[in-house]
Amino acid sequence: MRVLEVGHILAGPFAAMLLADLGADVVKIESATGDLSREVGSQSVGGHNVYFASLNRNKRSVHVDLATEAGQEDLHRLVRESHALIVNMRPSAIRKLGLDYASLRDVNPRVVCVALTGYGLEGPEAEWPAFDYVIQAGTGLASLCGEPDGPPMLPGYSAVDNSSAIMAALALVAKVHEGGGGQVDVSLFDSMLCQLNYKAAAYLNGGPVPPRQPSGAHGFYVPAQLFETADGYLALFITHDVFWGRLCEEIGKPEWGSDPRFATMHARNAHRGELLEQLGALVKEDTAANWADRLRPLGLAVGAVVGLGDALESDYVRRRDMVVAVPTHDGPLYLLGSPIRFDDSEPEYRAPPRLHEHTDELLRSDPSQ
Repeated sequence: MRVLEVGHILAGPFAAMLLADLGADVVKIESATGDLSREVGSQSVGGHNVYFASLNRNKRSVHVDLATEAGQEDLHRLVRESHALIVNMRPSAIRKLGLDYASLRDVNPRVVCVALTGYGLEGPEAEWPAFDYVIQAGTGLASLCGEPDGPPMLPGYSAVDNSSAIMAALALVAKVHEGGGGQVDVSLFDSMLCQLNYKAAAYLNGGPVPPRQPSGAHGFYVPAQLFETADGYLALFITHDVFWGRLCEEIGKPEWGSDPRFATMHARNAHRGELLEQLGALVKEDTAANWADRLRPLGLAVGAVVGLGDALESDYVRRRDMVVAVPTHDGPLYLLGSPIRFDDSEPEYRAPPRLHEHTDELLRSDPSQ
């Protein structure tokens, strides 16, 4: 499957890279100056900008000036031989540059055009500028993060762009599989909002606006949050009552398992403050790593809070080959691998394309040869 990408920064390029990692032939259409992410940050390996590389491996790059007649001819030549096009721009730019299905259906009626925008292709909000953090603020996500008596907070990474990219890749594959071509409309706002599923459903069906909970606690399950330990923090998530009983035995409080204040999920939720105060004091008596070692064999969901570096260097990440080395003339360029595995093939990882590296190959050669 060939996928054209007119993407910049994160959402569009990541969506296309997910497809490239799975074997799609992704052709990245770039202006004279290229994707802005080629200039983000100061790290480079083998002449490859590290930020750009993390979102653009396994692709080919061509120069097309979409604002010119010749550029439109080049675009149409590529579209005739492609299954899909993915673009993340404002709707007005998408239409002006002829990157929507209405503009391309006569060129290739079976092409699927995926538009990744901030607020959709239509409506009074469609042209609003949109970036990840702005969408986090506007969907209510930021208001849900942080301590109850503190300010709203943003997650420490681009949650909206990344999840919207996954939505776009899924939509593209579904529409291509359908076989008829057409326009796909994926907005960052909708993609983030739909992930607030159970919180939104509770409010929509008569519940209150979900409040922030201390230590990132779950709104219903108790205990399900971060706990301070003797040397750091522990994530512990207890759902049903069998797991609660196992925890009570291990911490030396078997009576809590039958205590009417704590014995059931609903009771623990009703007596949240009392339970967490007592449990929190006990958790502080041991280290996060020791708690994980003690509780995990009991079938409990538990883990020490670690830094990104510790996670990347863990035995699990190593065994799963989630850090991959892409060869360059200056040595390996290390990136995260694809999380999708097949039992009959291994993923291949190629360096990201140099700017316009494949223009002659794809646009200047004789298509009849």
